[in-house]
Formats: sequence, C-alpha cells, structure tokens
Amino acid sequence: MKKILLLSFFTLFLVSCGTTRNTSNFPVTETSKVNLNKKPIKNITVQKSNALTIEEPEEEAFLDSAKENLEAIKHKIISYAKTFEGTRYKFGGTTEAGMDCSGLVCVAFERENISLPRISRDMATKGIPITKDEVEEGDLVFFKTSRRNTINHVGIIVEAIDGEIKFIHSSTSAGVIISSLNEAYWKKAFVSFRRVLEI
Repeated sequence: MKKILLLSFFTLFLVSCGTTRNTSNFPVTETSKVNLNKKPIKNITVQKSNALTIEEPEEEAFLDSAKENLEAIKHKIISYAKTFEGTRYKFGGTTEAGMDCSGLVCVAFERENISLPRISRDMATKGIPITKDEVEEGDLVFFKTSRRNTINHVGIIVEAIDGEIKFIHSSTSAGVIISSLNEAYWKKAFVSFRRVLEI
C-alpha cells in the first residue's frame, strides 16, 4: 500500500512538473510574432507628381527666357536697320554709302550673327511661311516688282498693328525708308511673308 501511495505521489509530482515546464513554453501565435518582431509600418503618402509636372515650371521659365531673348534680338535688328534710313539705293551696296534691299536685310541680321542669303529670292526659301494674321516684328516680306515672275524685293517688318503692316526696305526711288503694305504699289507687288527667327 505504501508502495502504491509512493508511486502515485511520485507520478503526480512528475506530471505537475511537466505541466509547469510546458506553460513556460507556450507556443506564440503568428499574430504575436508580427506584433513583437516586426517594426510598425509607417503611413506612406504618395504624392501625385511626376517628372513632367516637376519640370514644367522650369521648362516654362526656359521658354519665357528664350522668348524674351528672341524679342530683344528682333528689336536690335530693327533698330539697326533704322539707322540706315535715308541711305541712298545702290545695287549690291551694304554700307551707309548706299545699299540695296537684300543688303539692308543681310547687314541688319548679320549684326546679330544671323546669316541669310544675299539675294532676296534665295532669302524667300528660308524660315517658314506665315500668314498676314501671324506676322510679327522681325519677319520678312517679299515682293515681285518687275515683269519677271520672280521675287526681287525684300523688307523687314517693323510694325504689325490693327491690320496695318509696316516694313523697312531699300527702294530704288527713295533709298532706305519705312513703307506700309496698305500702299497700293506694295499691296499689288506683295508675294509672301516668311519667319526666319523662331524658338
């Protein structure tokens, strides 16, 4: 009997010790592992922006600056051409001693390091064609003033306001002057407008 009691007591002791050991090693659930072992995830806000929208202001600023520079160049070309007002006409001339129409245009543009062909009909192949509504200061205007069906005269637009277009040129009769395209003679001789200065 003592042996049975002792055996029962010993078995009970072993079972209770095993239970205690097992409680200290309780399995950890997956949720607990995430909470204990992983760093908390920060909230990330994705802003709606990309390379295009970031660069847009810089591109606009660049274009604005380029336009300002272009306008300044046009102004200088026109201002320099005007310094020759009153200069007599001279075929092939490019100086204050005398100049022809394409000579005036070449000299004015070359002052800003822009090279154009020396003959008006060759100038008329440069740049892009534009309409009367698109004309701006610094554009070129071409004419046929002889019976031959070819461009033989050119001028630089100095003003385009309210439908009136004025241009500086060297005419055979009056030398370097500013004329209006509304004048009957020039209206009849008109051929085209070309833009040789653009961004």
